[in-house]
Amino acid sequence: MILLLSLTLPIILIIFYLLHKIKQPRALTTLPPGPPQLPLIGNLHQLGTVVDPHIYLYHLSKKYGPIMHMKLGSIPLLVISSAKLAKQVLKIQDLAFCSRPNLLGQQKLSYNSSDVGFTPYNDDFKEMKKMTRIHLLSNKRVQSYRPIREQEIAHMITNISTYSPLGQELNLSEVAMAANIHMICGIVFGKRYEEGGSEMKRFLRILEEYDVLVTSFFVSDYLPAFGLVDKISGRVKRADVMCKGMDEFYQELIDEHLESRRVKKKMEEVEDMLDVLIKLKNDESSSSGITWEIIKALLMDMILASGASPCATIWTMTALMKAPKVMEKLQHEIRSLVGQKGKVDEDDLPKLPYLKAVINESLRLYPPAPLLLPRETRDASILDGYEIGPKTMVYVNAYAVGRDPEYWESPNEFIPERFLNSDIDSKGQDFGLIPFGSGRRICAGMSLGYITIELMVANLVYNFDWELPKGTHAQDLDTNAIGRLVAHKKNALILVPTCYGV
Repeated sequence: MILLLSLTLPIILIIFYLLHKIKQPRALTTLPPGPPQLPLIGNLHQLGTVVDPHIYLYHLSKKYGPIMHMKLGSIPLLVISSAKLAKQVLKIQDLAFCSRPNLLGQQKLSYNSSDVGFTPYNDDFKEMKKMTRIHLLSNKRVQSYRPIREQEIAHMITNISTYSPLGQELNLSEVAMAANIHMICGIVFGKRYEEGGSEMKRFLRILEEYDVLVTSFFVSDYLPAFGLVDKISGRVKRADVMCKGMDEFYQELIDEHLESRRVKKKMEEVEDMLDVLIKLKNDESSSSGITWEIIKALLMDMILASGASPCATIWTMTALMKAPKVMEKLQHEIRSLVGQKGKVDEDDLPKLPYLKAVINESLRLYPPAPLLLPRETRDASILDGYEIGPKTMVYVNAYAVGRDPEYWESPNEFIPERFLNSDIDSKGQDFGLIPFGSGRRICAGMSLGYITIELMVANLVYNFDWELPKGTHAQDLDTNAIGRLVAHKKNALILVPTCYGV
């Protein structure tokens, strides 16, 4: 908003000039409908100020339809809000819609597109995705991380248990985030930071800076002629300082791993992702061509993507607290299967169909990355009868798609039963449910994400009975969201746990 205000004077002058010069009627267009645009800035004044753009765009789609055209400065923007059109973009015409826009913050974060997430669709992307799928996130590799997941979830349950005898209120949002951070640090680079310690604070600061860089407004992205404003305002310098701090963080991790490789590791130790990447780099027979910058960019990808799991866990617990009968049914399923074992382990998960239904229904209503990552068209195409030009930015609004009334019956209601005895594919092949995307750009960490969410929710529901704080009723529990890349619950989920069986 501050940057937009800093542009006020030149923009006003240009607007008056354009309004004075352009008086003839607009030419007929084959572009999709959309909200009115201001000269020069287009719809930046609308999207640049909202804290929950997926919800804002969802409401706009009710007026303008499931395919909308907007303008972000000089960049044309296409917003997709239906399952039918999502299938066109993510599957049928995926090749035309599968690139990424060249945004300054994301370029700096990804070492100039050396990663998987922000790289345009090209040979480098295909090589990086293949390497990630085979070496970092294969089924075998995901299973190898099981001890870390189960250890950290057990630690989380122990921490929550200390609140139970006292009937204390618990900030479940913070607890879930802390458990996820411990998991991802163990999986990605084999460390566990002390809660409240300086290293943990540093890591949390880096997470915040990720979000800033991914979602920051840089004038040069949308109004290249005014790109100097980014430098004058100090925006570029601030981004460079953040990236320098991140680079130092990655380098320290790499140096520690290089040093530890000189000492023979115990056979039972889990090989973390950084171990694997360093081994690939040092493998002379490998054709990956991996560099230190690629390794750092991939570390960023893995850490950034991990934010979806605690977010989805909290949305699921929120939905369950608002639907006590669903909570009761889920607890019965889990407790009947697990009995007095004391925990839900990963072998139990395939035997819990209602758990999967609950999580799918939560992901439908509250996808953790509601606009997915923005795409960019590679070629001109025809979509729903409209001409879409190359270099068009594309938002697929998974939040709106999950509420598409043409695809879902009672789309705004939380009804997990719709997924029981159903052939709906939750892994990107049914386009009414696309929390991890689909097609060439589907999230490579989807399997890891699902198993983490299922394990966290199952153990929370199995081990505790949950109540709202005194004076709070289920209908009062808000579902306000905040965030552009990952949509967190705006207000922390505060609950009172009681240990099961106590």
